Amino acid sequence: MHLKLDEITPKEIMPGYHGKLVHTETMSFAFWDVDKDAKVPEHNHMNEQVMHVIEGEFQLTLEKQTKTYHPGDIVVIGAYKKHSGKALTPCKLLDVFSPPREEYK
Repeated sequence: MHLKLDEITPKEIMPGYHGKLVHTETMSFAFWDVDKDAKVPEHNHMNEQVMHVIEGEFQLTLEKQTKTYHPGDIVVIGAYKKHSGKALTPCKLLDVFSPPREEYK
């Protein structure tokens, strides 16, 4: 499979989160363009998640600990760990999930 990020149509998965999604047998990749002040409510899921901040400042609360992340920061979120977030600026994020996020397909 060969894809070009510029040619993938984004989906607004939740208000302010525009994702270009790529799925394999064992992973999902979500390339997010996130609007300033867009929030992700507290949740958890069976998927392990790795978040990479590409641009902007993103505030993440993971298991009741809140931190602000900047370009180059990577956060590993274990399966079933409660987390929420807010874009403090417009952001570009990459989330990788394993197994794939079926609800994003």
